[in-house]
Amino acid sequence: MAGKPCINSLAVKTSHVLPPDTNNHGTLFGGKLMAYIDDVAAIAAVRHARKPVVTASTDSVDFLAPVKEGDSVCVEAFVTWTHNTSMEVFVKAVTEDLLTGDRKVCTTAFLTFVAVDDDGKPVSVSEAHPESAQEKQLHESAPERAAERKKRRGRSKEMAAAFGTAYPWNETE
Repeated sequence: MAGKPCINSLAVKTSHVLPPDTNNHGTLFGGKLMAYIDDVAAIAAVRHARKPVVTASTDSVDFLAPVKEGDSVCVEAFVTWTHNTSMEVFVKAVTEDLLTGDRKVCTTAFLTFVAVDDDGKPVSVSEAHPESAQEKQLHESAPERAAERKKRRGRSKEMAAAFGTAYPWNETE
């Protein structure tokens, strides 16, 4: 499969932060921003794979600055690295005070998506080819993040097995 430049998957969404989008502090709900992140990252993954995708993981979402009511938030995402059927997507969100023009990176995250066929089975994806210095930096450091994800997933499976589906206070021995 021929490789594709990372930039070809770029997806961007800008939203105006209105009162229903905010919490009691007058800032954007974190969950609302996380939904924007997943949506834009999925679009980037589909653009790269040209197949349906499913979210496999979301690495830590770091909220670096508040997004205030009246601001805009611009979420940018692109595929940084691929491995067989999976794609790592880098996401950056920038908040802008529309009255002053002050802009800040408010959030960064990495998500992993898997391309699937019509039956929901994983399918191969093309390699991602970095071109810019930032793309190369993210691409080169991606295998380390993938290894950490694999470890974290193993720990999550162990925890799920240990805790099971019953609430501990409802169990009888």
